[in-house]
Amino acid sequence: MSEQPRSRRQTRAAILGHLLQSGGMFRPPLAKAVRLSEASLSRILFDLKAEGLIEEVRRPAPYFGGPTGLVSLDKSVALAALELTGQRLSVCVGGLSGELHYTERLPLPKTPTVASVSRVFRDALQLLQDWARRRRVRLAQIGVSVPGLGRSSELDNPIIPCDIGLVRGMLGEMFAGTPVEFTNSVVAHAMFQRCRTKDYPLTGAHLFVFVGQGVAGAWVDDAIEANALLPVELGHMVFGEGGPRCRCGHHGCVEAYTSLPALAKLLGVGEPELLQLGDNWVNAIPIPSRVRRELRRRLFRLGLAIGNTLNVKPCPGVVVSGWPSLLADDDRMALVDGIDACLLGGLKFAQASLAFVPPSSSNDPSSALAFAACCLACRGGMPAASVEAA
Repeated sequence: MSEQPRSRRQTRAAILGHLLQSGGMFRPPLAKAVRLSEASLSRILFDLKAEGLIEEVRRPAPYFGGPTGLVSLDKSVALAALELTGQRLSVCVGGLSGELHYTERLPLPKTPTVASVSRVFRDALQLLQDWARRRRVRLAQIGVSVPGLGRSSELDNPIIPCDIGLVRGMLGEMFAGTPVEFTNSVVAHAMFQRCRTKDYPLTGAHLFVFVGQGVAGAWVDDAIEANALLPVELGHMVFGEGGPRCRCGHHGCVEAYTSLPALAKLLGVGEPELLQLGDNWVNAIPIPSRVRRELRRRLFRLGLAIGNTLNVKPCPGVVVSGWPSLLADDDRMALVDGIDACLLGGLKFAQASLAFVPPSSSNDPSSALAFAACCLACRGGMPAASVEAA
């Protein structure tokens, strides 16, 4: 079957997507990756360079007589990102490669409401607008990451009270003409890991599972596109009526057993202390045998949730990001056992691979910035109004 022809936007998006994920490529491998002749690639690179989206610098040839021009994303492109978490709203301006030029973190009220969270958003956007105006910075894209965001939660978010429609209106008023995209937090974290993690363990379609303040998943495809990653609320899979209360209002969700707040309670420390320790908590906090047994039981439940998700939609791999990746193999084996307990035939029979990547919690707003970069790449760097006609 012959390959479907690509539009100009799709071809540009493929080039920018590969540069985003690789950090930079020489022309011959880039042409092969995007299935273009070097002559066709050169014409498109000429346009992208003229628009200030890419740059080409001289680097030592990868082999004798090889190319010396390394194509990469232009560092002058400015993106903005806002990332909402359980404790704060972070806002930043950064580049396509993830570097941060400006960051502010605004705390949320102890008991957030739609009105109070909207005020925090307005304060953050005012800071962003003032910073960009003073420095005469033109923003090419704004990305916004919100926990629990989905088709059914545009107006009523059960995780953090937030009126997305109102926030959209603020952005349209204060940043008219700047493309804006919203996403679920797990999608932003998946994009961050794919584009910012060196040697990301899997390629092709797989399930990305994020274990942090919440627990969620995302179906990841080959394409570096905002709409190629679909969130999966596996963290709200209920295991029993008598379980602990989850922030979604139900009892016994896997998130209520395995999120960072649940982990802090199990370890007998405050959540702020656990967050302050970061990845070092696994060495700084002693884990008695009784607590370790319960920890493994909870990892087994998380594995059950992942396995049940794979039963609904099989895929060849799973990547887990979050605190389980910091544990020893003996502890993480409980998660594998949970997957095998409900996945028909187990991971080996299904020929599915499992990999762990470092946590990306508390790195806000870097995940939202990675999402903004992917949004710009997936529209080929073209003006938003021209996407449909491309």
